[in-house]
Amino acid sequence: MPSQLEQLKRVTTVVADTGDINSIKQYHPQDATTNPSLLLNAAQMPQYRHLVDDAMTWGKQQAAAAWLDPAMDRLAINFGVELLRHIPGRVSTEVDAQLSFDTTATLDKARRIIALYAAAGIDQSRVLIKIAATWEGIAAAKILETQGIQCNLTLLFGFAQAVACAEAGVFLISPFVGRILDWHKAKTGLEYSAENDPGVLSVRQIFEYYKKFGYSTVVMGASFRNVEEVLALSDCDRLTISPGLLEQLSQREALVPIRLDANAAKLLPIEKISMGESRFRWQMNEDAMATDKLSQGIRQFHADYLSLRQFLAAQS
Repeated sequence: MPSQLEQLKRVTTVVADTGDINSIKQYHPQDATTNPSLLLNAAQMPQYRHLVDDAMTWGKQQAAAAWLDPAMDRLAINFGVELLRHIPGRVSTEVDAQLSFDTTATLDKARRIIALYAAAGIDQSRVLIKIAATWEGIAAAKILETQGIQCNLTLLFGFAQAVACAEAGVFLISPFVGRILDWHKAKTGLEYSAENDPGVLSVRQIFEYYKKFGYSTVVMGASFRNVEEVLALSDCDRLTISPGLLEQLSQREALVPIRLDANAAKLLPIEKISMGESRFRWQMNEDAMATDKLSQGIRQFHADYLSLRQFLAAQS
């Protein structure tokens, strides 16, 4: 029997959640995603020293006295270009988390990322701009999508975020399964199976809503804590999976059952809602988990962004 990883590849698009090229070579995913945390880890690996050195040199050529900002941009693109050498699909590159509440600045950064990829010979069709799913981030993504720049809305924890992204015509969302589970375990002290895992149930709700009302936005489950969560969403549009879980799946041979059914979702008695700004902000306010995890995620990504800056500065 084929491994569970190979079975998953038959029913969903498997994406590697890593900046480590060696893991990409080993598991052969369709796409790859990165974020400041993953880049921070990868940049410190000796095998990627040449990508760091190039970013520093290029940054100093752009602005001798303020070279860190362009160097950070270049480093993200260097890893993205390297990842694209080993995957047939796309790479997601993240806008700085500190811009999460600034639509204009997010637009400027996204366009800069696309321009840097273009200068490296990479067409924008192979890049997704990764943006935090704040109201301001979703507004930026709506504009970018009309300009042919497709987006991956990340740090998505609540249903309001998912509905707003669909209405904005966003290409892809990344609901964070494991972080939702973390919050509920911390609050309740309970253990959860894959069947009642709050993160799994959240993604299932979003998937069914999208399929019921014909939204084209791709649902990509992310931030998994165990293989059971992955398998519980086996027929999701896409799944972005860490190297550790990819390895476990590659070693398991049990049958992967069908868990999500797009056709069956169309028959469900689900009410369609509209998500304007006031309703979005109110529903986020009422969703303590989504608000807590979104804020925490933005803080963590920004902290890792600053750590990466410090790492580059220390190499100079």
